Amino acid sequence: MTSLIQKYNIPGPRYTSYPTVPYWNKAGISKQDWISSFQKSFKESNLEEGISLYIHLPFCESLCTFCACHKHITKRHEVEEDYIDTVLKEWKLYVDLVDEKPIIKEIHLGGGTPTFFASSQLKKLIDGLFKLADKHPKHEFSLEGHPNNTTKEQLQTLYDLGFTRISFGVQDYDPEVQKAIHRVQPFENVANVTNWAREIGYTSVSHDLIFGLPFQTKENVIETIRKTNQLRPDRISFYSYAHVPWVKGVGQRGFNEQDLPKDEQKRELYEIGKQLFSEMGYVEIGMDHFALKTDSLYMATQEKTLHRNFMGYTANKTQLMIGLGMSSISDSWYAFAQNVKTVKEYQKLVNQGEIPIFRGHLLSEEDLIVRQHILNIMCHFTTNWKEEEKEIVDLKKQTELLFEMAQDGLLFINDNGIEIPENARPYVRNICMAFDMHLQKNKPETRLFSMTI
Repeated sequence: MTSLIQKYNIPGPRYTSYPTVPYWNKAGISKQDWISSFQKSFKESNLEEGISLYIHLPFCESLCTFCACHKHITKRHEVEEDYIDTVLKEWKLYVDLVDEKPIIKEIHLGGGTPTFFASSQLKKLIDGLFKLADKHPKHEFSLEGHPNNTTKEQLQTLYDLGFTRISFGVQDYDPEVQKAIHRVQPFENVANVTNWAREIGYTSVSHDLIFGLPFQTKENVIETIRKTNQLRPDRISFYSYAHVPWVKGVGQRGFNEQDLPKDEQKRELYEIGKQLFSEMGYVEIGMDHFALKTDSLYMATQEKTLHRNFMGYTANKTQLMIGLGMSSISDSWYAFAQNVKTVKEYQKLVNQGEIPIFRGHLLSEEDLIVRQHILNIMCHFTTNWKEEEKEIVDLKKQTELLFEMAQDGLLFINDNGIEIPENARPYVRNICMAFDMHLQKNKPETRLFSMTI
């Protein structure tokens, strides 16, 4: 195990998209090409399966030093109203481009800190969306909440608007770790918001934990998981800390590199967590996720309908996902487009009547084939290329790359594809890298990604 970790613990993508963002077309995507791709996907999917919205609410009152998200730090809550108004204007720009009324199946409020916003502003946002859209009969609306500032009023307001899933960022309960990552939140705060959500009627409560944080030890992780089990969230995300200070600058330099668990030590933290979750009745879902058998994420795994996109794993799949707000990424299946990354520029462009994208990627036929293989691996730990539409252009090259992994016991190769055994799941990102045609053709000369294990 140790030698495999040393061999395969290399920088690699997390594959919330394919191609990954650093390999999007250097020329970008024209706004007209993005609009055409959006319109095509909307026409194909709206009436049959509906669409998804990811809404980025970027404001945080303080900076957490583990965070790699695009955020805007401020304590000035007067920014809320203008931002919500701008998001609704952006939504209307999209609605004006289509002939049918949008049918929204999924909404996810991400951040930043969505619970930075007052209940009245959150209600204004959701009501504003549905002035121009209908609600899918099998809708699923979710949000991310900060335990320190989520109120019972916010939870009730969003529940009344159709939200049934919430994810709370916990990370770790150890005081030294919390201080290092600038995220001090007592267990009591997490217990309060979890219990409120359940009392109100939320059907899925998730806790996000991170392993590999500064000063984190085996004892820290065991204690954090023990406390988590007291609250029995329906889902648990157990993420590997992505240390990318060269991307995020000062935000991830609140501690020294030597304070981080390394290689085998870090992997041990995950294995301990995985074992404890299993003993508690949680089932591993995809990569880094665990769920009780009563949760829809587990059911989607059993039914082979699990999907992965920029929001992570989801039990629902829609072909079209529109990203609203600063830095949001949209996905039409045929193309990606990302909004500008500052609040000021975002509001300026939208108020000028422009779709506020600044980069994107039109997927080639090869991209679409490889994308499906990587999705299959990430969601189901198997893929095949028997069907003609799934044939990889350079299949011989891919097989050569996978053969060494097969010798190391990370996968099984058959005539039509591959299967990944349970003990090799820590290496899923590495296996996806073997399929990544952009990465294989143009290996980065500088470090772009976090470590895979």
